[in-house]
Amino acid sequence: MASEEREQPRARQRLRVMAGHLRRPGTGPAAPSTAEPAATATATATATATDCPALEPAAADGAAKATGSIPRRRQEILKWNGWGYRDSKFTFNKKGQGEFTGKRYRLSGMILPALKEWMEKSFGASLEHKTTPRTTPNLDLPLSILNEECLKDLKYLNIPFSQDPEDRLIRSHGHCLHEIFALREGKVQRVPDVVIWPSCHSDVVKIVQLASKHNVCIIPFGGGTSVSDALECPTDEKRTIVSLDTSQMNRIMWIDEKNLTAHVEAGITGQDLERQLSEYGYCTGHEPDSMEFSSLGGWVATRASGMKKNIYGNIEDLIVHIKMVTPRGVVEKSCQGPRMSTGPDIYHFIMGSEGTLGVVTEVTIKMRPLPEYQKYGSIVFPDFESGVACLREVARQRCAPASIRLMDNTQFQFGDAKHGDEESCENSNNVKIIFIGEWIVWIGHALKPQVASIFTSFLDGLKKFYITKFKGFDPNELCVTTLLFEGAREKVLQQEKHVYDIAAKFGGLAAGEDNGQRGYMLTFVIAYIRDLGMDYYIIGESFETSVPWDRVLDLCRNVKEKLVKECKEKGVQFLPLATCRVTQTYDAGACVYFYFAFNYRGISDPISVFEQIEASAREEILENGGSLSHHHGVGKLRKRWLKESISDVGVGMLKSVKKYVDPNNIFGNRNLL
Repeated sequence: MASEEREQPRARQRLRVMAGHLRRPGTGPAAPSTAEPAATATATATATATDCPALEPAAADGAAKATGSIPRRRQEILKWNGWGYRDSKFTFNKKGQGEFTGKRYRLSGMILPALKEWMEKSFGASLEHKTTPRTTPNLDLPLSILNEECLKDLKYLNIPFSQDPEDRLIRSHGHCLHEIFALREGKVQRVPDVVIWPSCHSDVVKIVQLASKHNVCIIPFGGGTSVSDALECPTDEKRTIVSLDTSQMNRIMWIDEKNLTAHVEAGITGQDLERQLSEYGYCTGHEPDSMEFSSLGGWVATRASGMKKNIYGNIEDLIVHIKMVTPRGVVEKSCQGPRMSTGPDIYHFIMGSEGTLGVVTEVTIKMRPLPEYQKYGSIVFPDFESGVACLREVARQRCAPASIRLMDNTQFQFGDAKHGDEESCENSNNVKIIFIGEWIVWIGHALKPQVASIFTSFLDGLKKFYITKFKGFDPNELCVTTLLFEGAREKVLQQEKHVYDIAAKFGGLAAGEDNGQRGYMLTFVIAYIRDLGMDYYIIGESFETSVPWDRVLDLCRNVKEKLVKECKEKGVQFLPLATCRVTQTYDAGACVYFYFAFNYRGISDPISVFEQIEASAREEILENGGSLSHHHGVGKLRKRWLKESISDVGVGMLKSVKKYVDPNNIFGNRNLL
């Protein structure tokens, strides 16, 4: 122990950054910094609140200001039983027209005249058949399990905490289908007993020490966007469960313009991180679909991936330094060099640990100057096979734009199967889907806003005629790719030409910049549609995988066929929706995203049926050479397949790390293992 205490100041000294080139939000560019990017954990439970950086900017010390978008009482602005902001949702007005409420998105306030027809024809849904979910979070929660001695000590830490039922309920779940369905039905099992909001790293140290002293279970909570069952409390946990909410740890501690890095508290959301960095002319470029709400610490804990990874990389490519608090102590490296050859990389034990080992508190992340130029685009291909071949060639030549996404033709097949002949299929406007952006092929037309002018409608008709008649594309086969280019203007234009030249070799036709832009922006409203569907007996979920290039087509086809077959065998009365898109590309493979939904009217236990079908689809993915997950993580939802994915020895290695770092299972969410 004495040796360790002597080593801590040495490590601190090695990590001390010289003042003069760091910038902290709230100060001028020349303000001196006293930041110690990797101060070790010597705090004790008797430390005072002054251990945390000041929450208001001060010219003298350059302390960063907490300016997070998510308040402690998340329910003030976010839904308690659905996705996203309370003021933003899909709904039907008195005329039966679809609308998207609020003012936060480009789609907000617009009339969606095709939404009702799409739901009726695709799912057999009816506005006359509506569910009646619980409208308030005043549910009968299970009795709290409280460690009174721990609560007594907790009061002396000067760290805000709550036993309010709403605060506890909000942090008892992520966004898996069964979690949201249970909330809507008012059927809640185990929830956290206490919610606590640390303001900085030393607060977390004190909380973990206290939990270890009293044998209390901690479940870290970041943005709450998990879709792997990672936040659900184990129903048989008999100890007090503390939800450690990092949302108030949302400051950028310093910006290093010489090394192009930023040191950031792990509770910051993606939207706040990019907004604050942009004020200084920088960005990380990490944009997962959930970036409005997901946190930096959550990205690390799940090995997240973003829409623009082709330029900026996945989270593992962006990380320079991580600080994590465990029951055994603080884990971090002694320098912030770009690469180290010091045995296995300890950060790879942290990334993907999903809250089982500790709490990520601070991260040094790479940043880049904001791109000089940005340009969107889209391409129509005669069929999915041509689109996949194009993406493979783009990856092979390493000329991929920031984002390149290929959507399948499932919705067009749906229209043909539903209506039975070419004329009625064409009249269903399925073709027009490709001209209103990516979002998701199977719902793009449904979300198309009301046509603003006769001229716009005329242009859409010309595009449709050109694609389907003049070029001979079959509306039951064609698919679309959306593109986003970023960087120096000259390089972007060169890259754009290169990509379109490759696309032409595979029969691709340029389909316009506006469509690409609308598609990219509509990504952020994807999750809102599920809440509307659940109002009308439609349940759905997305799941993903990564797969070698030579298995992409087989995997996509086989998984979708499996979903349809399983629905029929399980008694689903209406044809399900089963569709996919290729979202990220690599030298050796791609990420494939599936969307699956069905109308559950007539089924007594729809969630059980859904989960059986989804499990069969996951089995099919693995049998076709796909991974257990590309970026959603394992959690509790997919851990039954972990041994198959990483081997018995691999699981044993993870268990050994867990046993050493957390021998008393303080971080007892039971993810992964």
